[in-house]
Amino acid sequence: MGGLRGQRPATRAKYRKAIEACERMEHLEKNLSEFAGRFGVDGSGLARQLRTHYPGVLERREAERLRLGYDDRLPRGSRRCCREQYADAVELLRADRYVTVREAAESCGVSCSGLEQHLLFYHKELVARRIGIRKQAVGQQRKGEITGRGSTHAPSPAIVQKYAEALRLYRTTPQSAARIARQTNVSKKGFYAYLQKWHRESICERKNIPCEEGRPVDWSKTRKYNPATKAKYAGAIRHLKENNLSTAAVAAIYGLHAECFRSYLKEHEPELYARQGMVKDANGRMVSRRSMEKYAEAIRVYETTPESLKSIAHRFGLNDCSFRDFIKRHLPELEEQHKRLFKHKEMQRAGVASASEMQVGTEESVHVLVIS
Repeated sequence: MGGLRGQRPATRAKYRKAIEACERMEHLEKNLSEFAGRFGVDGSGLARQLRTHYPGVLERREAERLRLGYDDRLPRGSRRCCREQYADAVELLRADRYVTVREAAESCGVSCSGLEQHLLFYHKELVARRIGIRKQAVGQQRKGEITGRGSTHAPSPAIVQKYAEALRLYRTTPQSAARIARQTNVSKKGFYAYLQKWHRESICERKNIPCEEGRPVDWSKTRKYNPATKAKYAGAIRHLKENNLSTAAVAAIYGLHAECFRSYLKEHEPELYARQGMVKDANGRMVSRRSMEKYAEAIRVYETTPESLKSIAHRFGLNDCSFRDFIKRHLPELEEQHKRLFKHKEMQRAGVASASEMQVGTEESVHVLVIS
């Protein structure tokens, strides 16, 4: 005989010869108690083994005994008192696929082992259906769903109660998980594991990344900023949006590291970072947006007129040295163009002066001739 589900090897070896004898139709006149006494096993145990693991043997024996006219006048099937005793537990198991046999027995106040035997003897279709549900759930680890063991995949009530306060703080405050663990006197490693296994959606919500049940999360695509870091930069970001200041100036006001502040803006405030950051000019060079806006009108005047740089800077309230450095660094061709405009202006002045001198000389010559 091969192995059967739920039957121990030692039990199978113990009842093997008695069960094989029951299968032979030449011993139909004997009952199970006689087989048990012959092979030195318990009669109730033999009957339980046949009903649980070899129900076909009993069915064939009963059908053949009725055909041949053997009648031992013994009652068959479940007793009325047993049906009434286990009725509520059986209905509960039929209605709820997540409740276990032990939970149903405890809920209805009946024996767990007695309920198991009652189900195996008289409700085989219910047992088969529940076994099929478990087989389909093997390997599935979805929170709140049934598992291959028949229980719900969820943390125990004791674990839920242990981390309840820590989880509430994690969801409602910007504190780090390590700080929350210290504050609530729980293990930091245990709290991390609890969050990763049962509340991964809370972690993803903090990091602002998508999370889908049953699918792995790619943590490499997100920067590990927590709500405490967000609260740290919140005032500086608000100040940067309301005032026309540079990133470095705002970082200095709030005592922040400028490069770290820029990195945070690039990751979490891309529009604000683009407004404060570098842009490409017409020649493809990277220029600060704020500097371009600051010097735009002065550059237009510098590009189209021969007015001196210092005069233009003073007119627009700019620092002439900073204006000169900006042009040399980003717009060197304008410096050459401005020099040509200035040179052309000087040539025009020189031409006008020469023409004036020639006119004056001509008038003096005519005056001398007239006197002569």
